[in-house]
Amino acid sequence: MEYILTLDAGTTASKIALFNTKGELQGISTQEYTLLTPTALEVELPAETFWKAFRDGVREVLEQTKVNPEDIKALGISAQGETLFFIDKEGKPLRNAIIWLDNRAQEEADILSERFDPDQYAFKISGQVKIVPTWPASKIFWLKRHEPEIFEKVDKFLLIEDYLIHRMTGELVAEGSLLCSTLYWNIITKKYWDEMLDFLGITEDQLPSIRESGEPVGELKPEVAEELGLSPRTVVATGALDQVCGAIGVGNVEPGMFSENTGAALAICAVLEKPIFDKEGRMPIHYYGIPDTYMAHTFTTGGMVLRWYRDNFGREEMSVAELLDTDPYNILGDEASKVPPGSDGLVMLPHLQGAMAPEANPKAKGVFFGFTLKHTKAHFARAIMEAIGFIVRRNIDVLDDMKIPVKEIRVLGGGARSPVWNQIKADITHKTVLQTEIEEAASLGAAILAGKAVGIYKDVREAASKMVSIKQRYEPNPENMEIYDKVYKKYVKLYEDLCELFEFD
Repeated sequence: MEYILTLDAGTTASKIALFNTKGELQGISTQEYTLLTPTALEVELPAETFWKAFRDGVREVLEQTKVNPEDIKALGISAQGETLFFIDKEGKPLRNAIIWLDNRAQEEADILSERFDPDQYAFKISGQVKIVPTWPASKIFWLKRHEPEIFEKVDKFLLIEDYLIHRMTGELVAEGSLLCSTLYWNIITKKYWDEMLDFLGITEDQLPSIRESGEPVGELKPEVAEELGLSPRTVVATGALDQVCGAIGVGNVEPGMFSENTGAALAICAVLEKPIFDKEGRMPIHYYGIPDTYMAHTFTTGGMVLRWYRDNFGREEMSVAELLDTDPYNILGDEASKVPPGSDGLVMLPHLQGAMAPEANPKAKGVFFGFTLKHTKAHFARAIMEAIGFIVRRNIDVLDDMKIPVKEIRVLGGGARSPVWNQIKADITHKTVLQTEIEEAASLGAAILAGKAVGIYKDVREAASKMVSIKQRYEPNPENMEIYDKVYKKYVKLYEDLCELFEFD
């Protein structure tokens, strides 16, 4: 039996997983770490923290599974975007990595916005609708202005996937799904954007060579293989952005497919055969994990709203869940399932941290509208679930405006575990919702890319067809669809009518 090892390098934890070539999970290890936040705007982590988490996780998975390391043929990576490493000529980090969440470079982002107008210019090159502090270009510009002594010593600027591949193989390579949100990579030409590099004061020699996702890079260096407990013949492959890997991991590999990841945030992904730019600038375009393929992709508020409700108003459910050894979200879902569609007139705007895609209104707030004496806690839980469903439909409406078809929805993330939530989304969107067997979709997506890289499968689509299996289908209920069409109109009008009031803050 042949196996594929994967690393999902997340924001607060790394997951190391082992799959067989059928896509069956053999073992998994989660290694957590604590981000360094010296100020409210700064978020950092030493590069060695990521490496130690990876090493310890590999050892744990090997201990769990007792698999012969010689049978592990490939290693794939799913990676957070925008986290930036600064490397010297000896390959050593010059300072902590600046994590994607970091917002210290607001002034630099503003300067870049003035120079490279995102509405008229940068959008058509980078695919990003705004220039924000999290983009690596903003981070590099900040380093140049605030830590010039380090800036002058930087030999390579690397993203987290690039750094880990370099550490494992000695090679310096990057791939498009992570590069497209750097703001110094052209998603059309698939080359670095010279004009941006010149403005930042860096050269192409300071950046990795560009590869496609799912390509073999090289075998593990002997000393690294010994440190990890793996065979030096294990092939390291280029991976992809975590959201790309997650989409691939649920089989979203063809135009017309749409995946949504309801975790703390809600991420959506629609596969495109070519870049399609939204004239109204609502929907960013990213490069995908399949050569010459793109995706409409954005983030917005997601499961954090239900978590806020659980933590503040679900103490009883949490206590019962502990007694029954179950997830409190299961209890909330059971309660919500007893409430009729439309929550008896209760409508929620889930904008607890401002409205993200497609409204892009940081001043928006959360709202419960229409509650009366008959409404219970269960009504509020269901109204939250319906609100997230309305966000999904809002983004599908934008895709429809862009002439991007959505035939079905594949769900992943914690929200995908909830049958009632999946059915609500099917009823609101009028689309079939598919839940897949493997919950660790990003890890499976990395395995699919790595399996393609070493020739186990001829391409990503074939690998997905062999490794992704459907667990449950949720078909839209026509009666509920009619109810939700009316509630959705109320949801949209409620937001529009309250926009003026949001400005009061």
